[in-house]
Amino acid sequence: MTMAAAIESRTAETPARSRASRIARVDIVTDLGHAEPVWRRLEVPAQFSTPYQRFDLLANWQMQVGAREKSSPFIVVAYDGEGRPLLLLPLALEHKHGVRVASFMGGKHTTFNMALWDKDFAKEATTADLAALLSGLRERSAADVLSLTQQPRRWRDISNPLANLPMQSSVNDCPVLTMPPGAAPTDRISNSFRRRLKGKERKLQSPGYRYHIAGTEPDIARLLDWFFRVKPLRMAEQRLPNVFAEPGVENFIRSACLTRLAGGGRTIDLHALECDEEVIALFAGVADGDRFSMMFNTYTMSDRSRYSPGLILMRNIIDHYGDRDYRALDLGIGSDDYKRLFCKSDEPIFDSFIPLSSRGKLAVVAMSGANRAKRLVKRNQTLLRLAQRLRRAVR
Repeated sequence: MTMAAAIESRTAETPARSRASRIARVDIVTDLGHAEPVWRRLEVPAQFSTPYQRFDLLANWQMQVGAREKSSPFIVVAYDGEGRPLLLLPLALEHKHGVRVASFMGGKHTTFNMALWDKDFAKEATTADLAALLSGLRERSAADVLSLTQQPRRWRDISNPLANLPMQSSVNDCPVLTMPPGAAPTDRISNSFRRRLKGKERKLQSPGYRYHIAGTEPDIARLLDWFFRVKPLRMAEQRLPNVFAEPGVENFIRSACLTRLAGGGRTIDLHALECDEEVIALFAGVADGDRFSMMFNTYTMSDRSRYSPGLILMRNIIDHYGDRDYRALDLGIGSDDYKRLFCKSDEPIFDSFIPLSSRGKLAVVAMSGANRAKRLVKRNQTLLRLAQRLRRAVR
């Protein structure tokens, strides 16, 4: 069954009372400034979105990175019959192999992608609503494919309505730590692990040793100066490409880290472990009052690296947010061993590739197949080692 047919089939199974979609109009906005009022209206905590889809984060990305990659804003807004916004898809449009592909803004720098929703609408959205959304996009003929990757199936205990579209598991899952409100610190990290980290931490301590969240602009600039010196060295050790050297990325990160949120804090928070002699470790991520999600990190090249400074910093971050009744914390998508030391559960992540034109149907088959193949390789150690050897040989 094709994806379009699958949507039509699901819609046909919906009870008659829910067949009428609440979506009366679908607009495509290509100017960030024009989209900003609706965007900010839907990103407030009373609505339904992730911190990765904040206007200040993605507008920075689009201006600094997306524009250099020849992608343009493709912001989809759906309204009800009274002109109230029901959802906003923060997408960017680019041409790939002769096909116009609309995908989430943020590229490699957002762990989770999701629409911004009116919360009440998100709880009640039906397949008829999704069919109306896709119909509105097809009528505009502005894109051939919707490539909606790395979406969480749930967020803040609410199902992601886009999971009702045809979808497949993403290439990687996301390890997550759940933190029930009021839980003891030893429920987040075991006593035995804490003791091991304490033993290592004693070897790190020297004058000025501290954990803190960067609050002032000079602190933020100083920590980022250090990060952009050290991270390329760490990535070279691992024979990984330096994504932070790509055009516009450093400016994007610096700008986002400096941008203040209306409710306090920064668009990206910097957590650091340091002493008077040097920065020892740095983790950066986004927080929304309920969950902290890591974006990037690195640690010192000095002898202090022998004492697991990244794990010690992670313990501090977990305790910081746990004491503030955050309910979840993740260290980003991927199955790195250090993540499993803290995050014992997996966040289900999915992709949807939706054709909007006849040309898009062939592209969807290719894109979907490529992602399935990558997922297979990631879960087969023999294939993964072979792929890693090939990648190193090419470099």
